[in-house]
Amino acid sequence: MVPFAGYEMPVQYEGIMAEHLWVRSHAGLFDVSHMGQLLFHGADVDRALEALLPGDLIGLKDGRLRYSMLLAEDGGIIDDLMATRRGEHFYLVVNGATKHGDIDQFEKRLPRTIAMDHMKEQALLALQGPEAVAALETIVPGVEELSFMQAGLFRWDGKPLWISRSGYTGEDGFEISVAGRDVEALADALTADERVKPIGLGARDSLRLEAGLPLYGHDLDDTTTPVMAGLTFAIQKRRRSEGGFAGSLRILAELENGAVQSRVGLLVEGKQPVREGALILDTEGNEIGRITSGGHSPSLGRPIAMGYVASALAEPGSTLTLEQRGKLFQATATPMPFVTHRYHRKQGAVA
Repeated sequence: MVPFAGYEMPVQYEGIMAEHLWVRSHAGLFDVSHMGQLLFHGADVDRALEALLPGDLIGLKDGRLRYSMLLAEDGGIIDDLMATRRGEHFYLVVNGATKHGDIDQFEKRLPRTIAMDHMKEQALLALQGPEAVAALETIVPGVEELSFMQAGLFRWDGKPLWISRSGYTGEDGFEISVAGRDVEALADALTADERVKPIGLGARDSLRLEAGLPLYGHDLDDTTTPVMAGLTFAIQKRRRSEGGFAGSLRILAELENGAVQSRVGLLVEGKQPVREGALILDTEGNEIGRITSGGHSPSLGRPIAMGYVASALAEPGSTLTLEQRGKLFQATATPMPFVTHRYHRKQGAVA
């Protein structure tokens, strides 16, 4: 157990490698109750949120999720988040370490007509892996009908659960918002299934790295724009044509002309992982970037990393030199994800 964002969090239960591979082959249960759950309501709440987020929320259908970002006025990323339309309301899940700062931003920058509820009494569980759907369907019938990035209200033992088919591992899976008083019983019911084991922060980090998913505070911060981070999929067509969101002039210019730096995936030669903070060098030994996430990939059996370099050097196949504690490593730029996503998309499903 370690302190994280004001909580005591589990790093591992029976070993990071074993837990990682279990999620890739069965189902893992993560307690992510440290995340911030926020509910927004009021007239034109979608339009109000669109001033701060670059995603198309007005066009988002009921019960659908979008990955988005809370942006500073200069286009830097204050946080990345998930936004869901729940009828006339919007439900946002933000990162645990940044949630209080996010709340301050929303309070200062949203119009007074928008009310925000920090759902402090709600816990959040994530069930991830190829057997997640079968395990959850056993105790919550009907969840198998959800498609990727779709959510709905369900009941377990008479208790309400807000469940989305989403997650942070690259696997099929679910995030379950449940009242804090009921979360322990729900976790016990899930882990009673032999397909489900509890998983800690260590495997959560290696799983998301293999999936090529950025971690706020490491791969994303307020000096990073969505274009630099390779998150342009989160800026839908209408927003690109209309603009009108925080930092839109800079971001739309980067969309047209390219950003100076880009997030890049790296396959590292040898056995030793290269960690966050390692330098990325050019052929003459000049620093041209830094590693923001790195580690051993249990699925691939080799070290992988991601970082930022000049965009011209981020092309797949580019050879780069990494320096960690005076030791040099060779790496090759590669497309992400490192391990193919296995999200459950129904044919013809539209967000």
